[in-house]
Amino acid sequence: MIKGQTVFETDTVEAKAEEREVEAALVIRAKDNDFLAYEQLYRLHVGRVFALCFRLCGDRDMAEDLSQEAFVLAWRKLASFRGDSAFGSWLYRIATNSTLSYLRKQTPFRNSLDIDDMTEEGRADNTDEQMNLELAISKLPDGARTVFVLYSLEGYTHDEIGTMLEIAQGSSKAQLHRARQLLKGYLNAA
Repeated sequence: MIKGQTVFETDTVEAKAEEREVEAALVIRAKDNDFLAYEQLYRLHVGRVFALCFRLCGDRDMAEDLSQEAFVLAWRKLASFRGDSAFGSWLYRIATNSTLSYLRKQTPFRNSLDIDDMTEEGRADNTDEQMNLELAISKLPDGARTVFVLYSLEGYTHDEIGTMLEIAQGSSKAQLHRARQLLKGYLNAA
């Protein structure tokens, strides 16, 4: 145990390391066309992939389709996975890109005012607000919802979002600001 680390933190770190080892072994087996190993990878990640797709598109049925598409694409591209990052990170990037591609085909991404710098606002601490957050996110306009999910929930930077969505970094910041203002209104009305 590292000095200053609690037993719980040590157990969590060790558990995560073990999960990464198991995942890496499953990836190696899946690369050798072991379908059962890929099925296990699917079971490990399907919940989070679905949640990501649902938050981005706001439609449960489409999120299921997009999740399946992400796993099919990942299977096809598995040989190109080098292991520089965790398999999950690579898979979430595929899911994000395929969902964004779908959204681009449906409606044009809408930009609002271009803002250079915005301060980060705190996250909701109220349990009632947290319970309503998913519903509020689904009400956001496409552009604002996409940037909010990618930035606040998935941890992408504005630069990465700008590249992914082919928008200016300032537009990403503006969309995030817009999303936060709308969410604040939705949650205060709830």
